[in-house]
Amino acid sequence: MSAMSARIESLGLIEVALWQELQRASADRQHQWRQCTLATVDGERADARLVVLREVQPQARQLMLYTDTRSPKVSQIARHPQGTLVAWSPLLNWQLRLSVVLTVSDSGLDVSSRWAQVKLSRNVQDYLAPVAPGTPLMRFEVERGSREHFAVITAKVQHIDWLELHPDGHRRARFEAGGAMWLAP
Repeated sequence: MSAMSARIESLGLIEVALWQELQRASADRQHQWRQCTLATVDGERADARLVVLREVQPQARQLMLYTDTRSPKVSQIARHPQGTLVAWSPLLNWQLRLSVVLTVSDSGLDVSSRWAQVKLSRNVQDYLAPVAPGTPLMRFEVERGSREHFAVITAKVQHIDWLELHPDGHRRARFEAGGAMWLAP
């Protein structure tokens, strides 16, 4: 899909297209939705950060992200599993806001099989740091620990708020497992 192609008119086809784009984003490092913003709750305030979309399961309405088990977002998710993922594509002129329920897994076959793949990539260093993400340091040193701190975050999509910015008029819709509806932009 490109910004110059004809607009999709059907809510059903828009939903198919946005899940296809999410799948592309999980496989294509250059896709504009590959890195999206994950917002969680930290006490009384929102906490947001960029995360990398690793896998998409449209039929299950799930997205997979990877994290270090010591990251603050892991404890935030344990206390308050609701979150929001936000993605923007200037090419499509589409914004997605995905309301999700988050779970963190650091053991089991699903995690082990994903870790086996990560261990073969340059991303392995992200999960081998000797200290937790965000730990104050006296000075920066590139140092690696020997312990794995790899976890998979599953984001179960409750609904998607889709916004298209277009010269012929902006459009907005909400997609849930039970259906879709147009919204005022």
